[in-house]
Amino acid sequence: MLELRHIDFSVKEEGGKKPAKILSDISLTFPEKSITVITGQNGSGKSTLIKLITGLERPTAGQIIYNGRDITSLSVTERARLGFTTAFQQPVRFKGITVKKLLDIACGKQSNLGQLCEYLSQVGLCARNYIDRELDGSLSGGEAKRIELAMAIAKGGDVFLLDEPEAGIDLWSFSDLTNLFASLRDKTVLIVSHQSKIMEIADNIVLLDKESAPVTGTRGEMLPGLQDRNGVCAARKGV
Repeated sequence: MLELRHIDFSVKEEGGKKPAKILSDISLTFPEKSITVITGQNGSGKSTLIKLITGLERPTAGQIIYNGRDITSLSVTERARLGFTTAFQQPVRFKGITVKKLLDIACGKQSNLGQLCEYLSQVGLCARNYIDRELDGSLSGGEAKRIELAMAIAKGGDVFLLDEPEAGIDLWSFSDLTNLFASLRDKTVLIVSHQSKIMEIADNIVLLDKESAPVTGTRGEMLPGLQDRNGVCAARKGV
């Protein structure tokens, strides 16, 4: 089980007299073998929360507990060894490194074509068209996002942290991606998203608000209040 206990996070703004508080006294529990979607208005701290859990940032106060162990001070690498796998909102570009090499690094071994096909087909890409390409500026944002998700699948793990994984993905492929996320339900999965279709596969939903404590509940409890009549997440629009 993953727990956040009384998490604060502040950053010092240039020219500011005191640090700006991004997160304040956040306490959340993310059950094993479940999908939790984190949503909320822009600026509510959703991506910051993922960075704190990943280890890219350290909380100003509070603890991050995983399976009873305080991991607050552990590095990104140390958390990865514990089974944490992350796909970021903006995928990192790796000029000079092929997709095949990145997938080999992710899974920790040399992959054959069949294995590469398995990883990439799950995100809607043909291995033969991509394994020799570099993850650089020649790829679209959607392609880079899919390859990053394929790397997360290849790495595996027990905790998946996915920050707006649908960004840049065309609607034709969207249902395939939601099926992929649903297939990870035997893990601890946290997905930052505004998309109602992704919320529909969640077991639990967390609504972050910069001005008040998080609101949490099951999908059935939370989703009706987060959708307007067009099926758009109301939290995104600030209503």
